[in-house]
Amino acid sequence: MTASRLRTALTLGLMSCVGPFAIDMYLPAMPAIGRGLDASVAAVQGTITVYFLAFGVAQLVYGPWADEAGRKRPLYVGLAVFILGSVLCALAPSVGWLMAGRFVQGLGGAAVMVVPRAIIRDLHTGPEATRLMAAIMLVISVSPMLAPLAGSGLIAVAGWRAIFGVLCAAAVASLLLVGFALPETLPPARRTRADPRALARSARHLLTDRTFLTLTFVGGFGMASFFVFIASAAFVYTGAYGLSPTGFSLAFAANAIGFFGTSQLAAGLGLRFGAPRVVAVATGGFAAVTLALAGVAALGGDGFWVVAGGLFVANAFLGLVIPTTMVMALDAHGDVAGMASSLGGTLQMLAGGLMIGLSGPFFDGTALPMLVAIAVCGGVAFVLSRMARG
Repeated sequence: MTASRLRTALTLGLMSCVGPFAIDMYLPAMPAIGRGLDASVAAVQGTITVYFLAFGVAQLVYGPWADEAGRKRPLYVGLAVFILGSVLCALAPSVGWLMAGRFVQGLGGAAVMVVPRAIIRDLHTGPEATRLMAAIMLVISVSPMLAPLAGSGLIAVAGWRAIFGVLCAAAVASLLLVGFALPETLPPARRTRADPRALARSARHLLTDRTFLTLTFVGGFGMASFFVFIASAAFVYTGAYGLSPTGFSLAFAANAIGFFGTSQLAAGLGLRFGAPRVVAVATGGFAAVTLALAGVAALGGDGFWVVAGGLFVANAFLGLVIPTTMVMALDAHGDVAGMASSLGGTLQMLAGGLMIGLSGPFFDGTALPMLVAIAVCGGVAFVLSRMARG
């Protein structure tokens, strides 16, 4: 990797960590938050759902805005909104207020999801873009590997509210990165005015592009499986398996290692075998492992090591799917990269929120409902990948 690409990957990756940190540091605290705010499991899971929904819908604003105003201004505003949401969460007297704060956090955190994707498209396409995306994901992998452990430590020392103070500090650091380390990648000559009719035409074009939609939802249902895991795993691992918050954090980090480790192979495999073939094989492996895992759990074989090992393998397949489909979906839409990135991100987040909402009523504290929902996501992603290949 060249020095320039490494610097870009580090800057975008560290900035993009703000969104994942808001989830990953929070996970070990979910049982403690339920006890502290006298809230049910479903209500605490709802704080994840509203974050994802706000995170998804707000991308529709940041993408077109980034095409009109350049890439940096939306990042400044998004990070400022995220800081406001973090303060609201830290001071929340009830789970309802916490949901409101998480919603505001999601509105701001969306900026650091959609704008970096558009920046990648400004700089590269094809395998080079996949390689940069994978490098950024390697930087982001610090979050699921270290953030839950940091959250566990904060809970033990200062309580769950301290997590949101750390998130404020992370957002401030990201603001400094944007100001001093991130160049503007969209010059004025290439900017497009955010005319409502033009946006409607762009959205209509994208929503009628079968390839764009299919690839978006292949990655979307792959991500949705992880969102289901995020919403349920803390309760399953600490309740059904008796893990401590630190033990859960280590189990969560193991899954992340599988995902981010294989994501680094995506560009090389795409060059050798072709990106469509990589997606087809990886979604097939993901679907097979998750369906088998759900079947074993239904027969009573849902021991901790079976579940943790199966999810590790499944997420390793998923690590090949996400960066490849992200790049493939945007490749043909460089003229509206911001809009394509935001619309794709919105559709993916809505898919994740939908799966959390659908699986929530079936959650009973065991691993089976979580694994069945993940298997459904795997099956849908597999079917869509065959449609995309055709």
